[in-house]
Amino acid sequence: MANSKFEYVRNFEQPDPLLPNTWIVVRIDGRAFTKMCAKYKFQKPNDRRALDLMNVAAMAVVTDIPEIIIAYGVSDEYSFVLHKSCDLFERRARYVALRNRLQSSKLRSMQQVGQHHRIYLHSELRIFLAHMLPRYATLLPSTNFRWPSSHINNLYNTTFWSLVQLGGLDNKDAERTLAGTLAADKNEILFSRFHINYNNEPEIYKKGSVIFRDYELVDPGSHSVAAEMDDLAEPVTQSKTQTEKDKKRRAKARVVVQHLDIIKDDFWDRRPWILSNKPGKVPKET
Repeated sequence: MANSKFEYVRNFEQPDPLLPNTWIVVRIDGRAFTKMCAKYKFQKPNDRRALDLMNVAAMAVVTDIPEIIIAYGVSDEYSFVLHKSCDLFERRARYVALRNRLQSSKLRSMQQVGQHHRIYLHSELRIFLAHMLPRYATLLPSTNFRWPSSHINNLYNTTFWSLVQLGGLDNKDAERTLAGTLAADKNEILFSRFHINYNNEPEIYKKGSVIFRDYELVDPGSHSVAAEMDDLAEPVTQSKTQTEKDKKRRAKARVVVQHLDIIKDDFWDRRPWILSNKPGKVPKET
């Protein structure tokens, strides 16, 4: 559009910069997801094919955008966190959110789709991702990220659908049965009525999926990264050359998806590169 007769359109653009020195969390979630689940006959309360597919797409997003330090997915939601020093698209809100949707709507190559052909065909993959709706970026002054509670929601859903599918209750009766129950009550219902030990459920269902760049773990007692990164002072500036070097190192790092407890400090203390945005040591090959 530059240097063309349509360049005047830029005069109508509205400035929408995100606040500086704040963590950016871009969330996407399902649009008309109930209808889609019915169309593809997803298993309830969890369909491993759908979760694996979302993880493949989210890994492509994190791989394509080195500025994303971590992503977390549960159910039909995924959150992508960009470091507070990030200046991607000059921190313009509409482009930061749009970029995530564009990247999540495709994989980098047909090879990736081929590796997951047991999940869906390529045409169905595009239909699936078309149901992911981007939300505007949320800004946080500190690392006090608010993640969806995978364990609490999954325990309820597992018990609810066990009552419906195995216990013969309709949805309303199942809701009444679970009204006011605590976690211990739900575990008792699962075990006493259906011989299901919730502790044996797959970790991906109980803890969700976390995606990040993988480096060597550090001693968790050496320091507290979360406390350091909550400092509201202006971030330490570094040269443009060093910034580019760090970006290239992050781009070369291996992106992994794991199912871990990210609520406790141990996860963050052993992976200081996530919040510091400084690439760590590449793990030794075994």
